[in-house]
Amino acid sequence: MLSLLRIQNIALIDELEVEFGDGLNLLTGETGSGKSIIVDSLGALIGDRVSADIVKQGADTARIEGEFLLPPSRSSERLMELLDENGLETGSDPLLIRREISTTGRNRIFINGRAATASILRQVGQHLAEIHGQGEHTALYDVANHITILDSFAEADAELASLASAFDTWSSIRLRLTELRRDESEKLQLIDVLRFQVAEISSLAIEPGEDETLEDEKRRLYNVEKLSALSGEAFSLLYDDENSTLATLDRAARAIAELAEYDARFRGFDDQLAAARAVVEELGGQARDFASAIEFSPERLDEIESRLAEISRLKRKYGGSVESVLEHLRSSSERLAAIETSHEHEAALEQELAAAAEAYSSAAARLSAIRQKAAKEFSRGVENELRTVALDKAVFEVRFSATEDFTATGTDAVEFFFSANPGEPVRPLVRVASGGEASRLTLILRSVAGGSAAGRTAVYDEVDVGIGGRVAEAVGRRLKSLSAVQQILCVTHQPQIASLADRHFLVEKSQDKNSTTVSLRELGPADRIDEIARMLAGEEITDAARENARAMLASAK
Repeated sequence: MLSLLRIQNIALIDELEVEFGDGLNLLTGETGSGKSIIVDSLGALIGDRVSADIVKQGADTARIEGEFLLPPSRSSERLMELLDENGLETGSDPLLIRREISTTGRNRIFINGRAATASILRQVGQHLAEIHGQGEHTALYDVANHITILDSFAEADAELASLASAFDTWSSIRLRLTELRRDESEKLQLIDVLRFQVAEISSLAIEPGEDETLEDEKRRLYNVEKLSALSGEAFSLLYDDENSTLATLDRAARAIAELAEYDARFRGFDDQLAAARAVVEELGGQARDFASAIEFSPERLDEIESRLAEISRLKRKYGGSVESVLEHLRSSSERLAAIETSHEHEAALEQELAAAAEAYSSAAARLSAIRQKAAKEFSRGVENELRTVALDKAVFEVRFSATEDFTATGTDAVEFFFSANPGEPVRPLVRVASGGEASRLTLILRSVAGGSAAGRTAVYDEVDVGIGGRVAEAVGRRLKSLSAVQQILCVTHQPQIASLADRHFLVEKSQDKNSTTVSLRELGPADRIDEIARMLAGEEITDAARENARAMLASAK
């Protein structure tokens, strides 16, 4: 239940704070006074999309805050679980929500003082309030909405989720099968291309890193004379000359050994000198072996250049590196094998598709049975409730037909049929319900389908469109009875409805030379008489209108 709403710098509102209570809370005021701004602000607080345009002219930021009391209910338990799953404080009562909107487009959301996302806010908002906006009754004229309303009454969420999963599985397999069954000529062309590419790459038998190895060998062959001279020189300097590194190292070692006999600082170097001698000997041997083995081979150079040219051609064609060429070979081989064995894959997929279709049909049949059973109860409930809004003789039916294709919502097509007058046959609601009848039907359908969930606020923005007199009073009585089990916020222009309020709020718009401001105040007994009289008589309030207002308020008790 919404206990407190604060609005700052939204549209024409500078600052507004209002405490709502149990039962039926009514908002009235002249057309254009700003009632919808308050409803839209509440919508933003429970997750509706907002734009920076709603920030009051001249302000940089706007803020909407709400406090929600959470009476014990299954919905409140699910809400607590949702908050806990998202790491939000669950011990707070009331639940505090704050939304800040900036002219720069930045939007910040806080739940119980902790930052939250718009997605989480929408999930939380579903447990707190439901807003039925102006003209919502026009949604009844869209037959696609009828099945959604029925499913809400049937509480078939689990079955719908199971069916949607089965539909996704079936759709995925069907798509794979369709791709496999692509045009036969296209498949044959692809086989030819893949076979050529696989053969072209395979025939060269490239090894990973082969191009780098060949480039190294090519560089050596181009520089045989230089390499021979360098390796010979290195062998002489290290090992072979009279004054080679090895010879001078040996002489130095003997001198160090003799010095060590006289001074301890030169002792202990035997191991290091031995290691250095071993390195020089090994390196000298490597230079000698390299010099003796190196030779220039024009035939080998031609072979390397030819091989590198072939590898370079494939690299340009298949991705720029040996690794990409080998990856293309792997993927092309797999695609070729898959296409060449497509008949086997097709048979397997056909079996999978048949199994998926059977699973879908079973899930759809279970959901359809639930809908068929719920439809009877729903029809009876709607007809009973229609009597409370001056549609005493109305007849309401839910009719089913089968869809030709599988859909995510099943194989049922649902449509509501309606007759407002005795003796008239029921016809599709979209063709026979007037605007006033549709408004009342919206109220009844939403309440019967689950709008009376305890603990959740129901907001009706001008549910009285197209009605008046006795019908308006009947709608008001229905709202009053609903408010016994849940908090109702209602924007109305009908005095018959306003007279039934548990708390009555007046929305007013004031203007000066430079600005326009919207304010809201709760009406006391005397002010309520004047407001209902205004709603009855118009701008000029007469004594007769006041007397009529007193009578309406008295009869509402």
